[in-house]
Amino acid sequence: MLVQSVSVGWQVYDLTHSPLALGIVGLVEFIPMFLLALPAGELADRFDPRRIIMLASLLEALSSGLLLAFVLTRRTSVWPLYGVILLYGAARGFSGPATRSLLPFLVAPEELPKSLAWGSSVTQLAIITGPALGGFAYALGPAIAYGSALLASLVSAAGMLFLGGRRLAPPDAAALANRLARVREGIEFVRSRPVVFGAISLDLFAVLLGGAVSLLPVYARDILHVGPTGLGVLRSAPAFGAALTALYLTRRPVERKVGYTMFAAVAIFGIGTIVFGMSKSFGLSLAALAVTGAADQISVYIRSALVQFATPDAMRGRVSAVSTLFISASNELGGFESGVTAALLGTVPAVVLGGVGTLAVVAIWMRAFPPLRTVDRMHDVMPVGFLSPEGG
Repeated sequence: MLVQSVSVGWQVYDLTHSPLALGIVGLVEFIPMFLLALPAGELADRFDPRRIIMLASLLEALSSGLLLAFVLTRRTSVWPLYGVILLYGAARGFSGPATRSLLPFLVAPEELPKSLAWGSSVTQLAIITGPALGGFAYALGPAIAYGSALLASLVSAAGMLFLGGRRLAPPDAAALANRLARVREGIEFVRSRPVVFGAISLDLFAVLLGGAVSLLPVYARDILHVGPTGLGVLRSAPAFGAALTALYLTRRPVERKVGYTMFAAVAIFGIGTIVFGMSKSFGLSLAALAVTGAADQISVYIRSALVQFATPDAMRGRVSAVSTLFISASNELGGFESGVTAALLGTVPAVVLGGVGTLAVVAIWMRAFPPLRTVDRMHDVMPVGFLSPEGG
C-alpha cells in the first residue's frame, strides 16, 4: 500500500499546494485508527489474527478501487480523497493489532528476536521498492499506481488463507463476558509496566515530533524539485537505511544494554531529521533520511522485542492494540502536526523544530523511565510462565 500512500500524498499536494492539506491526510487516517485500535485488539485475542488481516486487506482493496475510480472520472476536488483515506484508516485500525500479535504464534520465543529482524528486513525491502515504484507508477499515470495497489491488497488477502502456525486457544466464556473490561485490562497492563509503557510512548512522542515523511511532497516539488519520481525515492530512503540495519541485526542482534541502545537510536533519528530539514541537496537529503531509517529500525527492533517478551499470550492482541494506537498517533497524527506547523512556520522550520523536539523527548524519557533505560537483555522482561509455542 506504499504505492498508494506516495500517490495520494503527491495528488493531494498537487491539487491544493498546501502543507496543511497533507496534514489533514494524517488526521483523517488517524481518526478511524484511534477509534478502532482497542476494539480490534480485543478481537485479535478472540479470533484468528489471519482472518482479521485478510478482511482488512479486502477493505484496503476497496479503498484502492475507489481511488482508481477517482482518477478515471477525472475529479479535481480533494474531499473525496479524504473519504477514501478514512476508509483506509479503518482497515489499518483493524489490521494493526492482529498483525503485531501474529508473530509469536508462528515462531518459538527463543527465535523471536531474529524473527523480528528477518521480518523487518523483508518489510523494509518492500518499503524501499514500494514508494519508488509508487512514484514511478504515478509519473506514468495515477491509474497505474492505484491499480497496482488494488492488486497487491487482493494478493495479501489471499496469502492469509495459506499462512501456517499454531492456532490461538479460544478463551473461556468468563473471559469474554465483559469486552470493555478486557480492553481496560490491556490498557492497565501497559500502564503498569514501565518498560512496556516507556518503550511505546517513547516512539509515540519521538515520531510525533520528528516525523518528516508527511511533508516529503513539499520537499520533492518545491525545495528539491525532483517530481513524483524523486518523491518515491525520498520515501524509499529511510527504508533503505532500515533494511540494511535489519539485515545486520539478523546476524548481530542487540544482546546487551538494549535500553541505552534504544535511546541512542532515537537521538540519532532526531539528529538525522534536523539535517534533512536543513538540506537543499537531493543527495544529502537521501543520506539523512537513510540515517533516520537505520536509527528508527534499531529502536523499533528493540521496542518490538521488549513488548513481545513482556506480554503473555492471552494479552497479546490488546497490548498490540495499545501499541498500534500509539504508533498510529505518532505517524498519522504526527503528519497532521507537521502539516499545521509547516503552515504556521514554514516547512523547513517545522522539520528542524521536530528534530529538536525528538532530542528533548529522549532526555526526558531517560529520566522518567529508569527501568527502560537500564534494561540489559531482552529476556530480562519475560513474564513468569512464558511458554514455547507449539509448531503447527
